[in-house]
Amino acid sequence: MSPRVVPEQPAPGHAVCLDLRAEAYDPEDHHAAEDAVRRALAVPQAADERRFLVVDDADRLVGHQLLHERLSSYGPAHVVCLAVGAPGERNLRRTLTLRPPAAGVLWLLDGFRGPDAAALRPLVEVLATPEVFDAVLRALGRVAGGVAVPAVRILEHDLSDEARARAWRQAVEALTGPDVPVAATAGAVPGELALLLDEAVPGSLSGHDWLPAHGRAGSLLLACRRALDDALDGYARVRGPAGLLTRAGRDTDLPGDVERLAGALREFRATVDDAFALAGGTRPTVEERALLADRGIQLPEMPREITRTGIVPALRDHTQELIGRRLPLRSVAARLAALAARSAPAGSAARRAALDAVCGPDRLARLDARYPFLAGGPRAFAALVTGVLALLAGLWPGAGWAFGPAVGLLAAALALLMLRRRPNRSPDGRLDGGGSTGSGPRLVGGLVGGCAGAAVGQALGPPLWAAATALAVAVAAVVLLALRDWTLGVDDWWERADPEDAGRALDEIHALLVTAAVHDWLFADVRHHCSDGAGAVARLLRGLAKTADAYAGPAVPDPYGNPDPYGTSGAGSPAGGTGRAGGTGRAGDWDWDDWSDGGDPLDGAGADVAWPDQHAWPGADAHAGAEARSGADASRGDAASSGHHSWRSADARSGPDPRSGPGMQPGPDVSQDGGTWPGREVWPDADPTPGGDAWPGADARHGPGTRPGPEPRPGPDAWQDGAAWPGAEEPRPSAPAAPASASTAAAATASAPAAVPRWLERRYGDGGPALVDTLVTDLVEGVSAILDGCWAGVERDPGNAGRLPLDAPMTALLDETRVRLERDAAASPPPGRERGERPDAARLTGVAPDGVARLLAADDDTRLTVPLCGPEHLRLLSHEPGAVRRVRFVPETMRRGTTGDDIWRGTAEDVVWTDAGRHAGVLRLVPLRADVVHTVLAEEDGAP
Repeated sequence: MSPRVVPEQPAPGHAVCLDLRAEAYDPEDHHAAEDAVRRALAVPQAADERRFLVVDDADRLVGHQLLHERLSSYGPAHVVCLAVGAPGERNLRRTLTLRPPAAGVLWLLDGFRGPDAAALRPLVEVLATPEVFDAVLRALGRVAGGVAVPAVRILEHDLSDEARARAWRQAVEALTGPDVPVAATAGAVPGELALLLDEAVPGSLSGHDWLPAHGRAGSLLLACRRALDDALDGYARVRGPAGLLTRAGRDTDLPGDVERLAGALREFRATVDDAFALAGGTRPTVEERALLADRGIQLPEMPREITRTGIVPALRDHTQELIGRRLPLRSVAARLAALAARSAPAGSAARRAALDAVCGPDRLARLDARYPFLAGGPRAFAALVTGVLALLAGLWPGAGWAFGPAVGLLAAALALLMLRRRPNRSPDGRLDGGGSTGSGPRLVGGLVGGCAGAAVGQALGPPLWAAATALAVAVAAVVLLALRDWTLGVDDWWERADPEDAGRALDEIHALLVTAAVHDWLFADVRHHCSDGAGAVARLLRGLAKTADAYAGPAVPDPYGNPDPYGTSGAGSPAGGTGRAGGTGRAGDWDWDDWSDGGDPLDGAGADVAWPDQHAWPGADAHAGAEARSGADASRGDAASSGHHSWRSADARSGPDPRSGPGMQPGPDVSQDGGTWPGREVWPDADPTPGGDAWPGADARHGPGTRPGPEPRPGPDAWQDGAAWPGAEEPRPSAPAAPASASTAAAATASAPAAVPRWLERRYGDGGPALVDTLVTDLVEGVSAILDGCWAGVERDPGNAGRLPLDAPMTALLDETRVRLERDAAASPPPGRERGERPDAARLTGVAPDGVARLLAADDDTRLTVPLCGPEHLRLLSHEPGAVRRVRFVPETMRRGTTGDDIWRGTAEDVVWTDAGRHAGVLRLVPLRADVVHTVLAEEDGAP
């Protein structure tokens, strides 16, 4: 196990930790301690909140006076020193530097050297929390001498390795998403970008005259419109009775108007096609713009709706909106790639194909074609109708022989007039599409019908009024039918020639020209800027997604941000170490499996941990040999299966007396019948009479020097975590045997795995419902922050902005997020971000905080805490009633968001609510006797 137990870099806002112990450094490196102080001073801290947590050997405090003083080099500093002592120490020597109120000392005397130094890890993490650090320092200021021995009970709420790995994998997958091709659509985009995609003309340009009348293109456009207007006016004059019966139709040159329209349209189309080819590049040059002006195309100033300076802000808002909707990075990149493809100008030359589709040669040829004039309908039907009318006119007796054929001649004459004044013939005969009006069939039908009518009238002899009426009807019908046939014939010819289609083509060509002028010429730079910017951001997002997918683990993976977290890998770590859940150990994880899991004595949990019921002395394992440690493991297994508390080790009861080493006075033997227990007479708040049976608080209830009555006596391990003494009727341990040699004990200790501290209970969850969402939110906001630093480059040079190396900041984001996941299940927000509505620890870990609430609600129950000293050190503690100080701490995330009953009701008001973390518990600071702590000057110890 690596001896290093403190980080080189603190968590944000936490106390700066430094390790000055001899075993933490290479023995050959004589400047390691000075380097540690220098690195600690280099960590930035607020001027009024300079905190240092120092781990040092208790026998080197005086020699390190100058190092302690250097911590105040840049202003006043607060120091809490964890003085790690040896089992044989009976006095603590400290300098003036480590006195209250700016400093204090916690003296650790049990199991914190060698392999057992790993137990310092959770304690250091708790004390480095600023709220706990300040509370402990204030408590030490109220303790005599500013030195105390802590008694601890800590509960840890965390995730299992499987849950952590699963949550991390799901969060990264949700962040990056699968590989997707370029999206078919860019989706909804801001208005500034939409103008570049839908080819609409901004409202401010709706009234702009793109083709002034004095220009070449404008004059051709005007000629087209005039020719179309003339053709429409001539068509209106020709299609009525006036066109057939008056000179209006004879003087109208409708084919000439259509011819002029077709010629003007052809020239206008050719001019537009020439302009498209002339400025066909994606970015028209100044010369090309001048040539466009020569051809009569006038470009306005950039409209107010869109400018180049507004493109990147709109693109940024669009990208942040997509990312904020939790779309995977690759999906956002696909949409931006689609936006880049659609906004990229292809140049006006690409619109020549659209021009051919709008007004191609076929359309012009249809306008130039000569269509015949056809009137009168089917010839047989026309002859039949004329014959019937002539028959009606011939019913006049006698005169019918003249009137009947005359009606037929009238019908034929009107048909010849229609043919002569047909609309597809110029007055001078230059343009003539030919035609047919059916005058011959009408004449034949009229003569036959008239003769037949005269014969019938001669035979029947109808009254004169009836014959006259029939004649009038026949004449009127012939004239009206001729006018109808004329109108229908003119309309049919007009529809087939379709000169109005030229007007539609003219409008389409003009609209295409305006679109090209806006999006290919006027907006060319803006569209290029948008396309390059969107493409650059798409490449950046794909690069970020690729970096996240390739991320193997945090470069600073441990809870404190240490490059080599506690030596879990490397020379100092045991080979084949296991992870938190029993899997193979990996760099960056807390190597908790060097210890076994703990249970909660408050709720009956922890069946897999042996909570001692026959009270072994704290620290007995620290002085036992290899047999004692292996026996402890077996003992814990038996206790887990039986459900009762057990001795740590059978060998520990017969092992060496922890008080019989050098410099120790042997204490009284422990008899089998419940005789005196070592150190009971010096229990805190107990009667100081040697060999007395006083117990904590005895003098308060029975008076000084009195013994409790039949009440059960908790014994010297009342600080431990056993809530009762179920094994009180069993024999008590005999006196320990003689100590083994130092080399044998060291070898056994080095080979045996470190046991879980009895003052630490761990609860691991599978992850709450908000864990993955919280991680994704942190990653998404981090990606947005990374992109915030890229927009200036996108604005300045979008073509090269997509090549910005973002591997380092993305890796740093993943490292920081993973470190917080390792440290406290992401309960703490990222640096510089407010907590806001961040989920509570229960929703992140899946572990209910009820055990913490019950622990805190237990008030000042000394049996819940474990003293960090051995039984041989209990004589060194102060007996002053009320001298013990207590610090209770709980992360705010364990209280915030709790639903149901108020589980925190009844907890003491002196609880310290930490900003974040995964540890909650109680620290009891027990002062020492006045003759144990000595304040000396550095010169007395020969310090440099």
